[in-house]
Amino acid sequence: MQLMTDHDSKPTLSELGARVRAWRARRGMTRKQLASDSGLSERFLADVESGKGNVSINSLEAAARALHITIMELLQDAARPALVRVHGLLAGLDDAQLDHAYGLLAATYGPGDAKGREKRIALIGLRGAGKSTLGAQLAARKGVPFIELDREIEREAGTSMNEILLLHGQAGYRRYERRALLRMAQEHQDGVVMTTGGSIVSERETFDLLQSRFYCVWLKASPEEHMGRVVAQGDMRPFDSTRGATGEAMDDIRRILASREALYARADAVVDTSARTVKQSLKDLERAVAQEK
Repeated sequence: MQLMTDHDSKPTLSELGARVRAWRARRGMTRKQLASDSGLSERFLADVESGKGNVSINSLEAAARALHITIMELLQDAARPALVRVHGLLAGLDDAQLDHAYGLLAATYGPGDAKGREKRIALIGLRGAGKSTLGAQLAARKGVPFIELDREIEREAGTSMNEILLLHGQAGYRRYERRALLRMAQEHQDGVVMTTGGSIVSERETFDLLQSRFYCVWLKASPEEHMGRVVAQGDMRPFDSTRGATGEAMDDIRRILASREALYARADAVVDTSARTVKQSLKDLERAVAQEK
C-alpha cells in the first residue's frame, strides 16, 4: 500500500479545515468562541481552518462537541442506508415538490401540535435584518405581545446569555432555547410576534420545533445592509468585532448568509428589507402574514 505523502495530504487537511470553518459559520460562532467552548487554542483552530494543522481525533471530537454536532457529521461520513434511500426519492424533485414532501413528513413525524400556529409569528434572519424594529411595530398593529426569544431564554435559565454560554456551552444554551420556545407557544395561544437569534435555523431539532408552533418569516437583506445596520447598532455579534467593520468581518457575514440561506428559505414567507424603508418593509411584512386566520 502506498503511503500518503505530505503533498498528498494537503487537499484532505484543506477540506477538513473548510468543513470546520463552514460549521463555525453556520453556528454563527467566532473562532474565539469555538476555542473557548472546545478548549482548543485559537491559534491551533486558525491553523486547522487554513489547512495547515494536523489535527488529532481528540481535537476533532472537542471541536465537534463545541459545534454541537457529531464527529461523523464533521467528517461528512456516509449517511444511514435508510436516509440514502429517502434522499434518492427526493433528489429528483423540484423546490415546490420538496416543500410539499417536507410538509407531509412534518405532519406525520414532526414535533408537536400546530394548533394556533398561524397566530404566532416568528421572525428569523441574520442580525441587522430589522427583526426587532419591524417585530415591535407588527405586534403593535396586530394588538399582540412582542417578545424577544433571547430574553425568554435568559428568563428560562435565570441568568444572562453570556453566563449561559460560559456555564453550559452551546448545548446547554440550545436546551434552554427549546424550553423557552415550548413555553412561548403555550403562553401565547392567542397570538404573539417573536424575534429569534440568527443561528436558530442551524439547529435542526430547534428549528423544526419553531416551525411546528410558529409561522416563520425570514427577514433578509444584502450583506452590506446587514453590516451597516449592525455597525449602527454598535453590536457586532456574531461577527468578530476585533477585526473591525470591514474586510474579514464582511467575509464573515457573506459566509454565514451563504451557509444558512437554504435553511432560512424554509420559512413560511420571505420579506426582503434591502433598499426598503421601515414603513415599506412593515407593509411587506403585514402582507406576508395576511393569510393567517
